[in-house]
Amino acid sequence: MNGKTKKALLIILAVVLIGTLTVGSLFGKRIAAYFRTWTSGRNKTVMDYIRHPEKHKDWKLEALTRCGEAPFVLPTHGFIGYLYDDSFTPLKIHTGLDIFGGKGVGQTPVYAPYDGFLTRESDWKSSLILRIPEDPLNPGQQIWVYMTHLADQDGNSLIDKVYPAGTLDFPVQQGDLLGYQGNFSGNPGFPTGIHLHVSIVKDDGKGKYLNELRIENTLDPSPYFGFALNAGTTTKNVPGCSAGQ
Repeated sequence: MNGKTKKALLIILAVVLIGTLTVGSLFGKRIAAYFRTWTSGRNKTVMDYIRHPEKHKDWKLEALTRCGEAPFVLPTHGFIGYLYDDSFTPLKIHTGLDIFGGKGVGQTPVYAPYDGFLTRESDWKSSLILRIPEDPLNPGQQIWVYMTHLADQDGNSLIDKVYPAGTLDFPVQQGDLLGYQGNFSGNPGFPTGIHLHVSIVKDDGKGKYLNELRIENTLDPSPYFGFALNAGTTTKNVPGCSAGQ
């Protein structure tokens, strides 16, 4: 091996090393979360429930139940399959909870988890967001609760007619009916499993919600619901409100 060849190999190795370190620094957490979601068995657990909910009735949690003195009640009935900080899509971190009702489209009600003011943007077919002026866990701060998949696979809304598209800051109370679980994904040919996605979103400091698709713009829902719902800190694949959780 001559000098030029050695130099070329060193350059290639250096580029590979730098590339690996760069990818690791930028996407390391996302990659780790994706593998963790697979190796923990979470994906298998979710698929087992979607295919045979009747076999896993003990995994379900009742809508409107409260865990201890937590401020939020559960917004819908079902199995909490995917947690905060899971990753079932490469390089994408799950920013909230996916609650699978185990029933057909439009059969599982969705309720307000806390008092607030509801907005449904004019182009939202399946989504709602609640403005909570006073974060019950952090007084003086405003937060938002985003909920989606309240439409069928063709985009026919399952949101209660009280909240038509364009609704802005409509007052709701904890326990008010908002709509029903659906499977809208934005692509009629590839519907999601029937579920509710719910996430707690930070305020931008100017009275507007941040982009809930970014994990840094959201909050761990665990303290709001009163039990472990962060995939990065719990090994449980069947969450529930009980001692030790």
